[in-house]
Amino acid sequence: MTASLGIGHLATNKTALQSHRTLQSVPSPEERAELHLVGAEGQLQVHTAPYRGSFSVVLSEALRAAGLGSQVMVVQFLKGGVAQGPNGMVQLCGKLKWLRPEVLSCIAEPARKNFLDKETDETTPEKAIADIWEICREQLLKGDLDQVVLDEIGLAIALGYLTEKDFISTLEKRSKKIDVILTGPSIPPGVMKMADQVTELRCGN
Repeated sequence: MTASLGIGHLATNKTALQSHRTLQSVPSPEERAELHLVGAEGQLQVHTAPYRGSFSVVLSEALRAAGLGSQVMVVQFLKGGVAQGPNGMVQLCGKLKWLRPEVLSCIAEPARKNFLDKETDETTPEKAIADIWEICREQLLKGDLDQVVLDEIGLAIALGYLTEKDFISTLEKRSKKIDVILTGPSIPPGVMKMADQVTELRCGN
């Protein structure tokens, strides 16, 4: 009987000692590290295809995002016919800005050589694309938007209207809170390596 009481007494003391040590190991409010909340980080997404067919799905998602309150800008680099340009940007769903170059038809021809070295007020395809790229670059670096969709920017680079070096440099310096979505064929390999997500559409056999 005495032995049983002794064992129970020792067990109780051991439990109390463990509880005391546990309480001693808990840091006081003054010792606790400050809590740092992690902000949202934007992604670089690529929707590519060997043909022009990846834009419609992305546009519907952009419209949905704008309808839910996000600030969105959609830029189509080679689509003309409506002569928008920087001063004719269209506003959709309240928070979606839609921008096309100030040209009267879609662009399919390669850029003229050395056009980037020349200053001109003439509205040429080269200048029209350069103008909307300046707006894109400014927005990517500024970080005021939640999402930016760049349609056929890979083709614009392949045709010589923009430089891959300038584009990659801008992506590297962009605000990290913006979701950047690239659509269309001919996405440069260097950009593909940077992408957080790549979706490739393929033609059926």
